[in-house]
Amino acid sequence: MTASAISHRFSVGLTGGIGSGKSTVADLFAAHGAAVIDTDLIAHQLTAAGGAAIAQIGLAFGADFIAPDGAMDRVKMREAVFADPRERKRLEAILHPLIRAQTEHAAAQAKGPYILVVIPLLVESGLWKQRLSRVLAIDCSEEMQIRRVMQRNNLTAAQVRAIIATQASRASRLAAADDVILNDGDATALGPQVKRLHDLYISLTSGA
Repeated sequence: MTASAISHRFSVGLTGGIGSGKSTVADLFAAHGAAVIDTDLIAHQLTAAGGAAIAQIGLAFGADFIAPDGAMDRVKMREAVFADPRERKRLEAILHPLIRAQTEHAAAQAKGPYILVVIPLLVESGLWKQRLSRVLAIDCSEEMQIRRVMQRNNLTAAQVRAIIATQASRASRLAAADDVILNDGDATALGPQVKRLHDLYISLTSGA
């Protein structure tokens, strides 16, 4: 990514483990006027039917990983990348450059006082932190993550724990963060935390 839109705007990277509530928090920031860019959504667009990553995925992994509708077979790919870290790295080598390019393009078009980029793998990638003004981590207990993902994705507790094990630890996310929002089950506590940080980011934009 060239040092343009992301680096030249006040930008906050929002991260958190699976089931931490990143989308909920991002929506609250959007309601305050932040320009939200969701890299997970970009990844889904890239791997949908006709997406920019489909041809490369087909070449790298084979036609079996492309579903009949032309999208990436997410179930098959999830099984492959969790079974073998080398397969995950192969997929990331395809997706990450495309995600960064699309994020940069979206940032160049973004309106609003600052940019909030939702990056689930911010800590793991090691490529984002130097491009961002601040890092915001959404924190919650592992038990809460498991409960939310089981309800949302119809996975077993063991499957969710396996996903969590592939992600950065709670401690490493907190260590990388400038700011933290606790989302451990009290929905009424989110709004005030978001408002406080939004006001902080607005006050910092003049120095960005």
